[in-house]
Amino acid sequence: MASLELKNVVKRYKSQTVLDNLSLTVADGETLVLFGPSGAGKTVLLRLVAGVIDPDEGRIFIGGEDMTDVDAEFRGVGMAFQNFALFPHMSAFDNIATPLEAKRSSPSAIKAGVESVAKLLKIAHVLSHKPRALSNGQKQRTALARALVGSPPLLLLDDPLRNVDAKLRFEMRLELPRLLADRGATVVYVTQDYKEAMALGDRIAVMSQGVIRQLGTPEQIYREPASIEIARLFGDPTINLLDVKPARDARGVYVGLSNVQVHLDEAPETAIGRDCVIGLRPEALHFAEDNEPGAIPVTVEAETPLNEKIVTLVRTVRGREILVSRPAGAPGRSEGKAHIAVDGKSALLFDQASGERIGAKNVVKLRNGEAA
Repeated sequence: MASLELKNVVKRYKSQTVLDNLSLTVADGETLVLFGPSGAGKTVLLRLVAGVIDPDEGRIFIGGEDMTDVDAEFRGVGMAFQNFALFPHMSAFDNIATPLEAKRSSPSAIKAGVESVAKLLKIAHVLSHKPRALSNGQKQRTALARALVGSPPLLLLDDPLRNVDAKLRFEMRLELPRLLADRGATVVYVTQDYKEAMALGDRIAVMSQGVIRQLGTPEQIYREPASIEIARLFGDPTINLLDVKPARDARGVYVGLSNVQVHLDEAPETAIGRDCVIGLRPEALHFAEDNEPGAIPVTVEAETPLNEKIVTLVRTVRGREILVSRPAGAPGRSEGKAHIAVDGKSALLFDQASGERIGAKNVVKLRNGEAA
């Protein structure tokens, strides 16, 4: 087994608390993505698990065994660091081979293992080169290959595609899940790219200021963000956020947008009469005819084609800007007066003061690392 459990882990640097009473469990064979802005504590968490640094408080269990005081080389962990950490005097082949040599594998097994993972990561042609002759992307893939080649039961990956070019990054998003599944490893993967997080993670832990703010599947995080802060982190173009005060009539709960009553399906009753922020994903909006129920009058300000989709900036009667996204080729207005409509099931309501989502369901939300 290679399950991972952190219990009430605290890490401080002088007066700064980097990880604040953080608890987390990763199941055997699961890929958990740590996602959040720079400085959230993601890399520090990986280094604690790897044994590179020690926690000030709390315990770390790997495969059910307490590894808090066990040296890094005895934890059975593979790690690809963000800063490569390659031996400069060794070729890419020898760098990748170090975990296999530590296991005293045969020369033929080492050669086969290195060449196999190098082919997958498209660096077979630079195996004889030393790090100084490699591009940053090649160095990153060499470090990733070294972490993968020994098939460790627990794999820690610190933004391993950060310096890879866009084409290869896209390809690796498709290849890595299969690669990791084939090896059967438990994976903790750090990234600041929300698309990468959603493509690779069985679950995503959203971190901020040393605390896990939300933990859930990619779909949960995107469709049911626990707060405005998290909603902003996922989606391109970003979510529309507008101040509203929900009310109720015979048809149900509604909000006013451009002097139009827009009814929201399944809106929580607790939102009625409160100062709220409505969150509208650009793809949850569409251009509509003026006689469509809930059609909102707007003025089209600008249109940006983005290959597979078109993003339109519109302005409401009250002067509020809204982004509308539609698939390329779908009908829409590029200028002048228009109307848009809201998918009421996709609308999100947040408390204006706290930023927390109102009526959150099926979301594992953590406060100081523990279930709230």
